[in-house]
Amino acid sequence: MSRNATLSALPPSPPRLSSRPSIFLLLICAATALSAAGCQKQQAAEKRLPIMVTTQTVALADYAPRTSLTGVIAAHTLNNLSFRVGGRVAERLVEVGQHVDRGAVLARIDPQEQESDLRSAQADLDAAQAQLTQAKAAFERQKTLLSQGYTTRRDFDSADQTLKVAQGSVDAAQSALANAKENLSHTELKAGAAGVITARQVEAGQVVQAAQTVFTVAEDGDRDAVFNVHETLVAQMPAPPPVTITLQSDPQVKAIGKVREISPAVDPASGSIRVKVAIPDTPSGMPLGAAVIGSASARPVKAVLLPWQALTSSDGKPAVWVVDQGTKVVAMTPVEVLAFGSGVVVIEKGLAEGQSVVTAGVQSLSPGQTVEIAGAGE
Repeated sequence: MSRNATLSALPPSPPRLSSRPSIFLLLICAATALSAAGCQKQQAAEKRLPIMVTTQTVALADYAPRTSLTGVIAAHTLNNLSFRVGGRVAERLVEVGQHVDRGAVLARIDPQEQESDLRSAQADLDAAQAQLTQAKAAFERQKTLLSQGYTTRRDFDSADQTLKVAQGSVDAAQSALANAKENLSHTELKAGAAGVITARQVEAGQVVQAAQTVFTVAEDGDRDAVFNVHETLVAQMPAPPPVTITLQSDPQVKAIGKVREISPAVDPASGSIRVKVAIPDTPSGMPLGAAVIGSASARPVKAVLLPWQALTSSDGKPAVWVVDQGTKVVAMTPVEVLAFGSGVVVIEKGLAEGQSVVTAGVQSLSPGQTVEIAGAGE
């Protein structure tokens, strides 16, 4: 039997299966599973519960921005005291910060020159008075002789003229003596009013000129509070408002002041303007140099007050979440902030009355998010 006949006599082998259809089947199953998972996630997202938030109804209110600055208590009136005559300072009797009464002697200059002038003026007066006595006697003699006819009218007139000249000399000498006495009294520098010594410019032994400032005295009475205010605040102030003055070291000490002076010049270094606030009946607890806080309210404006938690940002700008009353869907709304207060933010523009603004839970919100309102603030 041949080889071919033998092979033909064997039974046929089963067909061989290919592996490629199995790979396709696996891919189809994986895609089906992924599609099913995506559908489940989408359905879960659609069934997501609304976020619980707290809202506040927008209402316009009068807001008066309040400004507080730190200043110092200063004297309402400062007097620069000086000698009216020159000389060497013999003694200085007071120190800076010392309180003095009216008429108290503050310093003295050496009175030797003024005493010499006084003695000279007294001698001139004595001589003039002696000449006046002689002139009066001569005039009386000429008057008697003229009545008896033993003198001439010319001699009488001459005696009368001499008497008048002598009287004028006495008057001049008396005036010079009074000036010398006054100059001697000016060798003592006295306080013109009760107050506190705030500055001293000379020491004992120093030579001073007339009208050279020796002491500066802050007179007793009502005080001023002095502040350095930025020029923009002064420009925005339509009329100076009442200012509440509070002692920084003791907030219980307060007073109400009124702006009495605004400097017309701006300090080029700080860009500020000096403002003086008069304090009628200044409390005794506000001494000179004490640090105080001045607070004043500007003209009221219409604004919306919200808790600071309601504020968020959109593209780097302030914004809030507003809830649609019908759909309870939130949307981000840009706003303009006027000021920040203690726990509140003042919104100037961007909101209308009646809108609901989310005040709690803003961190979990996204555009189009549905919310559930837990409560509404007033």
